Amino acid sequence: YEGHNKDLSWISKIQVNHPAVLRRAEQIQARRTVKKEWQAAWLLKAVTFIDLTTLSGDDTSSNIQRLCYKAKYPIREDLLKALNMHDKGITTAAVCVYPARVCDAVRALKAAGCNIPVASVATGFPAGQTHLKTRLEEIRLAVEDGATEIDVVINRSLVLTGQWEALYDEIRQFRKACGEAHLKTILATGELGSLTNVYKASMIAMMAGSDFIKTSTGKETVNATFPVAIVMLRAIRDFFWKTGNKIGFKPAGGIRSAKDSLAWLSLVKEELGDEWLKPELFRIGASTLLSDIERQIYHHVTGRYAAYHDLPMS
Repeated sequence: YEGHNKDLSWISKIQVNHPAVLRRAEQIQARRTVKKEWQAAWLLKAVTFIDLTTLSGDDTSSNIQRLCYKAKYPIREDLLKALNMHDKGITTAAVCVYPARVCDAVRALKAAGCNIPVASVATGFPAGQTHLKTRLEEIRLAVEDGATEIDVVINRSLVLTGQWEALYDEIRQFRKACGEAHLKTILATGELGSLTNVYKASMIAMMAGSDFIKTSTGKETVNATFPVAIVMLRAIRDFFWKTGNKIGFKPAGGIRSAKDSLAWLSLVKEELGDEWLKPELFRIGASTLLSDIERQIYHHVTGRYAAYHDLPMS
């Protein structure tokens, strides 16, 4: 897919069968989740896929420090011991912050003596409505500060107006600005207008060199939904068949309960197979999800639900 003579005319011919996607989504949601005895193991697995995220206007170095501590120690030690998992080095997959907080996160993780990657959002997150020049500079600065993963947002207007070459070229430039850092491309699917556009944008993002495609910023009114995910996962599968390249998938926004996280794991397992169930190819963007997973594990171990004071908030 390298090269300047790329022909994107085929993109406009793509059609997604909307009713079929909705049927498949309903089918998946109707399934019961994992059996009781396997639940704790799956929940611990889910923890290792989390990009533990804080993206608030009031982020300060101290709540970034707490976030990083929680990333390194996501589940209480005594609970892990009870499950005989205390020596398995379970951490979250990454922490995800605003560009101005990357230094704080790098510093905090270094102090904690761990090498969890720092992901930074960039390119005028969440709306992506800033000049291309500043969007690219934002990537370069975040990488300079020590981010090894960059979660960029695409310019939705290019999708809505069908400017596929321009979208491809912008993402190529994002890719270049990342250098060695991984590029995760947020499609903001709630703002793309149709499932057909979601498929097209997914394809373009992968062709342009994204390592991951991500559903949402978490700031749109509609975030990660199953129909959208199915379309993105099918695009990832088609791209793999065409090129032999495995691209990662990251749902984000509104994934708050342990039960939700298990549904996402089983969706990816069904659509792409076990080989995608590793942090190199699957992440969940979340901020409050981890506390619920910890509550469920506490319940699994002790047989009762935790009072609020039993499990400290991150």
